[in-house]
Amino acid sequence: MENLDAVVLAGGAATRMGGADKPGLTVAGRTLLEHVVDTVRAHDPNAGVTVVGPERESPPARYVREDPPGGGPVPALRAGLSHVSAPWVALLAADLPHLNPGHFAALATAVRGGEGAVFVDAGGREQWLTGIWHTDTLRTALAVYTGRSLHKLLGPLNPVHVPLTDAPADFDVDTPEALERVRRTLE
Repeated sequence: MENLDAVVLAGGAATRMGGADKPGLTVAGRTLLEHVVDTVRAHDPNAGVTVVGPERESPPARYVREDPPGGGPVPALRAGLSHVSAPWVALLAADLPHLNPGHFAALATAVRGGEGAVFVDAGGREQWLTGIWHTDTLRTALAVYTGRSLHKLLGPLNPVHVPLTDAPADFDVDTPEALERVRRTLE
């Protein structure tokens, strides 16, 4: 899918990671954030990437903060979406070391004719920070939404559910134990 920008949420507190700078943790010689941004650009070299979180030297991207910083995923999405100009936007977490261009291809194929597509894990739970959305649909939903839950914002948009196949249980990295498992797998 061309005409895609990305908003990467990288400003959370990482409480299950002991408050570590999760996007800055390294796996296989790259930070988790670098991996996600590199994967977006492998899918579409012209994609505009907005990272919502503290500014970093790498990867190259537009960095913005939600108001207030640390306010949660919905304010972070608002801050990032204001910089999206493409008709489609990938909404991603910064802790996806297994994300690859094939995942984007699966979402892009699924979203054709719809308003959004999101991965669902083996338990059937939507992974709201791994999806592709029609930008205007997302803007319209955000304009009237006053809550804090991504589920309550995005669920009513009836996204296509895409099974997250060929992915390890640690597709995202939330704990030190998961980080160690990912490092053993990818390094």
